[in-house]
Amino acid sequence: MKTTFAAALLASAVSLPAWAANISVTDAWARATMPGQSVSGAYMQIQSDADARLLSASSPAVPRVEMHEMKMDGDVMRMREVKAIDLPKGKTVSLEPGGFHIMLMNLKKPIAAGDVIPLTLVVESGGKQQIVEVKAEARAPMGGGMPMQHNQH
Repeated sequence: MKTTFAAALLASAVSLPAWAANISVTDAWARATMPGQSVSGAYMQIQSDADARLLSASSPAVPRVEMHEMKMDGDVMRMREVKAIDLPKGKTVSLEPGGFHIMLMNLKKPIAAGDVIPLTLVVESGGKQQIVEVKAEARAPMGGGMPMQHNQH
């Protein structure tokens, strides 16, 4: 009996990562879109209790998801895809309009305010990868009127 219990305990321990960072995601939201608009952005605050990196994001509700960064290049704001986003230990990393963000691309239908977009984040820390599930609630575009263009998120 003791051998069976010990074997079961060992088997369950082997299935868990040896160590995983504690990742906190808060204020996750996505920008609602206008009819015909095929892109949007998702934003959030991420904090890790160990040095980590956000490696990727995906969603069952969106055909294509990429991580992007916007930054000034001389006098021009440029956007580029990034392969990872560093999550320094104890620091809050903001994914926000005009900085790092998650692009939701090739949308098949508009995202309405109040819709919930499920996101799966892959985070690496200490050589181990872990999955963080996030639900981003869609918010109406600020300022009203003009639809968000790809270069304005």
